[in-house]
Amino acid sequence: MVRFFGYSSVRSLLLVLGFVTATVTPVFVSDAAVAQNANPNNTQAQTSGANLSDVGSDYWARPFIQALAERNVVSGFPDGTFRPNQPVTRAEFAVLIQKAFNQSPVRQLSAGGFRDVPANYWAAAAIQRAYETGFLSGYPGNEFRPNQQIPKVEAIVALTNGLRLTTSDAGANVLSTYYTDAATIPSYAVNNVAAATQSNIVVNYPNVQQLNPLTPLTRAEATAILYQALVKQGQLQPLASNVAATNYIIGRTGGNTATGTDIVSLAASSNSFSTLTSLLRSAGLADTLQQGGPYTVFAPTNEAFAALPPGTLQQLQLPENRETLVKILRYHVLPGQVTASQLTSGQVRTIEDTPVNIRVDQAGNQIAVNDARVIQANVQASNGVIHAINQVLIPPNLTSQQPQPSPGNNTGTTTGEVSPGRTTLGGPSYIGVAGNIGLTGTNALSVGNFSVISKIGLTRNISVRPSAVFGDNTLILVPATLDFSPQTSAEAGGRRFPIAPFVGAGVAINTSSNTETAFMVTGGVDVPLGSRFTATGSVNAAFFDDTSVGLILGVGYNF
Repeated sequence: MVRFFGYSSVRSLLLVLGFVTATVTPVFVSDAAVAQNANPNNTQAQTSGANLSDVGSDYWARPFIQALAERNVVSGFPDGTFRPNQPVTRAEFAVLIQKAFNQSPVRQLSAGGFRDVPANYWAAAAIQRAYETGFLSGYPGNEFRPNQQIPKVEAIVALTNGLRLTTSDAGANVLSTYYTDAATIPSYAVNNVAAATQSNIVVNYPNVQQLNPLTPLTRAEATAILYQALVKQGQLQPLASNVAATNYIIGRTGGNTATGTDIVSLAASSNSFSTLTSLLRSAGLADTLQQGGPYTVFAPTNEAFAALPPGTLQQLQLPENRETLVKILRYHVLPGQVTASQLTSGQVRTIEDTPVNIRVDQAGNQIAVNDARVIQANVQASNGVIHAINQVLIPPNLTSQQPQPSPGNNTGTTTGEVSPGRTTLGGPSYIGVAGNIGLTGTNALSVGNFSVISKIGLTRNISVRPSAVFGDNTLILVPATLDFSPQTSAEAGGRRFPIAPFVGAGVAINTSSNTETAFMVTGGVDVPLGSRFTATGSVNAAFFDDTSVGLILGVGYNF
């Protein structure tokens, strides 16, 4: 019978597990997109791009936003935010056009103006100017629809009309070269979008090959295409080629598949990936990533490698550690091309046959891979795609003395060093919950019960695994185990998981009125599920007067 544990059981458990270090649960922080519309009657604070709280240094559109904020074309809100993901209305886009350009009028708005834009409307003057300079037009019935969100394709058409841009090629052929969703572009806009593409005005984030023409234009996207339009006019300088934002400018050399650059050559051409490129060549993987594919590479930046413990890079490049280096690098590569928009939360198998854990925050446009964060997505190569990350990924089953992916301060411990809570051959230390299935005997281990489990790594291959099985009398198990490297792999849901066996012995404590202790043995497996969780199963036998045997199955949180 399954019983809930009481206060006395908790006391017993805490006495046994009192030396387990408390862990702080990491929180995946995301900046949720602000859905609130700006009040157009409020004066926006003239906040510089460097001071906007929701436009970080690694935000994809920061160079565009910062440049236009300095020109007072765009500005932040009174609370210090920019709200880059907020949709832009037709009236707001008219104001941006008025601030950005100084085109000569090509037509005149009738004396009555648009019937849905009163003379005292906050954006009336900007709407009139955008109409008379040829950027924006009205709808049938003499309507402008100022509060309607403007789709991306309409904004692009507006810029090409106002700047008098044309294409000399067949528009459909141009679009099919650059966009996988070219068929969704309205027929009236085909030549306009083709002209904007050839003029390097179109900016697509996060997938450079998807225009998403009918989705509402965001404030970040508006800033990007306005910046590029000003570059086309010669009013602004193009972004430097080593700026990450250039990867999303369509038609620009170095930012899309039109360049025909393979993954390694593309990484080698960037100052951000020189360490990765050197390691790929040292490990003999450069040829694979140049000729094969397609691949998806989570590429640590030079700063990510520099953050490793001192001496780690030098050790990895020694001939005797080449196998370890290969495993680490292969752990950063997925088979096939997976863009940021195609990534979903969950585990994805790498070519090292060990999964990484993906977490996608769509509202905040953020992606995490294990403990690393994607800081630049969709760097397109001819044989795949690169996502830059801010930390080096370490396989959880790595059988070397290199630092392990634990959020604690126990990384870098060596084979024989005792460091409670460290990672062992079988994976990280953990604490968790489980169920016990009784097999034989007369105490809590022999019947179905709830249990709390833990693993505290001591050395590279030795752990202690205190646990408590809650029954009429709580049973405390304290075995020391010998942990082995993953020997085989299990497949579930199309994914393969490493299995790390362990065996051990220790003491069992029956907390009845007459406390009893007995010798116990255990054997089982740990199955790392990613950087955060480990599944575990073990058979435990306690040799009291009557031998008790139970099967514990549970999940632990890694620390």
